[in-house]
Order: sequence, then C-alpha cells, then structure tokens
Amino acid sequence: METKYIFVTGGVVSSLGKGIVAASLGKLLQARGYSVTIQKFDPYINIDPGTLNPYEHGECYVTDDGHEADLDLGHYERFLNVATSRANNITTGRIYQNVIRKERKGDYLGKTVQVIPHITDEIKRNVKLLGLKKRYDFVITEIGGTVGDIESLPFLESVRQLKWELGQSCLCLHLTYVPYIAAAGEVKTKPTQHSVKQLQEVGIQPDILVLRTEHSLGSDILRKVALFCNVSPESVVQSVDVPTIYQVPLALQAQHLDEIVLKKCGITPEGTPELKPWKHFLALREEATEEVRIALVGKYVELQDAYKSIDEALLQAAT
Repeated sequence: METKYIFVTGGVVSSLGKGIVAASLGKLLQARGYSVTIQKFDPYINIDPGTLNPYEHGECYVTDDGHEADLDLGHYERFLNVATSRANNITTGRIYQNVIRKERKGDYLGKTVQVIPHITDEIKRNVKLLGLKKRYDFVITEIGGTVGDIESLPFLESVRQLKWELGQSCLCLHLTYVPYIAAAGEVKTKPTQHSVKQLQEVGIQPDILVLRTEHSLGSDILRKVALFCNVSPESVVQSVDVPTIYQVPLALQAQHLDEIVLKKCGITPEGTPELKPWKHFLALREEATEEVRIALVGKYVELQDAYKSIDEALLQAAT
C-alpha cells in the first residue's frame, strides 16, 4: 500500500502531549497490522538537543545509531517497540545546515536560495525519507512547538504543500487545549477556535481535532468545536487526563480515532484490535502492591523529564 503521512500539530500552549497522542495513534494502527514509524520535527536552530540544558529541554534520548534526539523518541520506542534513528528527529538547524552545505557545493546551480522552495523542499524530503526508504504504511510526523510560533512557519508551509501534493494519503491531526474556568464552572472552546484559525491562516485545514482537557467534555461542546472549526463532528475527540500515559491508546480507541484516520485515508477499517498484551501490562501495573525503594542519584532529580528513560525503564521492569 502507498505510504500514508499523518501530521500532528499543537495549539494554544506547549506540553499538551503531542508525542503521547502520536505514539498512541501509532500503537492503534500497529495493532491493526500496519507498519508504523514516528518522527519529530523540532523548530529550534540547534543541530540536535545534545547541547541543550535539561532545564530547557528535559532528557536527551540516544537512538540506536548514537544520535542525540528529543525525549519524545523514547515514548515512540516504548509504545511501538520500533527502534528510532537519526532520521526520526530533525531540527531547523539540521535543515538549514543541509541546505547551506548544498549551496556551497553548487547543487542549486547559482539560484537564489530561499525559504520557499529550498528550505521547504528539504523539509519535505526529510518527511518522506523514512516512508520511501523502509516502506512504512504510516509515517506519523510530530511538528514541535505551537501553531503561531514564527519558527514553525517553514514546517507548516511544508505540511500545507504535502497535503496538496499527496491528497488522501496525507492528513493533519491538531491537538489543542480546552481550559476549565473554575470561577465560571465551565470549559472554554475559544482558545481552540483561535488555534484552528491560525492553522487555517497558513493554509492548513485540520482533518481531526484532539481536545486536551482536565474535565470530560459533553457532546454539545464537541459539536460546537466541530461547527466553529470546520471539522466533521465525528472527527473531534477528547483526551482527558488519565492516571498513566499508557491508558491514552485505550481512551483514544474508545473514541474510534484509528478508524477515523483509516477512513480519511481511504481504508475500510476491519474489526477492533483487542490490545490484550497492552491491557495485561496495565492490569499488572494497577494491581501491583509491593513497594520497592530505588535511589536515583543525579544533578537534575527535581526535573520530571531529566531522567525520563530511567524512570520509565524502572517502571516497566517493576511492572
């Protein structure tokens, strides 16, 4: 089958969990028998996060080929059990470095090198690299940062072009935040509306909306978001806070996110994966009673994300 490309963008605020949603969707598609990989495109100018302070960026995840990558690649590997590499994490710095190297070699034959088409072409080349090389059924690409950030614009323009070029083989999932205002006792959809409008301003109409929220949203709220954001009602799902990130795939499956994606890609969904090993892992985790004390000595122990892989390795080993 022709490789399908799914882009995951985020709006309103950062740290909503684009990586967890991308990994969860990947898990659901993988459970249906499709080969899946996930890549992260970060809009910062560092070549890689290897030189970034953990206070700025959390842990630096090292891939099989020794590449220093974003910590989201750890989530991708833990959810899919598929090894990642240098090709799974691209930064603005890498993109510009590649383009400047080509310009110095004369590859552009004396043309004026510009953001469009040269930077966007390099981004698109990297987006499609894994799909072309290893023939994955689905390549999920997480665009780092928040819609509206100036540094994200070349990546979003590349997404716009790819949606136009690939048609039904490409779709955009947009993750936004629906805050709960305690004083008013209600949730507010206006930030989501503004976020989608910002995405539309750069030429991208999201195909699916995932609403991050602390409180479960009623069907009236979901319909309102669909109406004002120009998205079909069945394509608006919610991601309510859960005790562990490993419950997110089940929460999204209950809302048929994987079926929605397949239908939009022109594929007829067959059955519903049982995810037995995944549920067994969760059951073991929830039923555990014995407590083990493990000391972790490190410079950044007060940071939640500084030693993410060690935390997760201990959690899974204990489970």
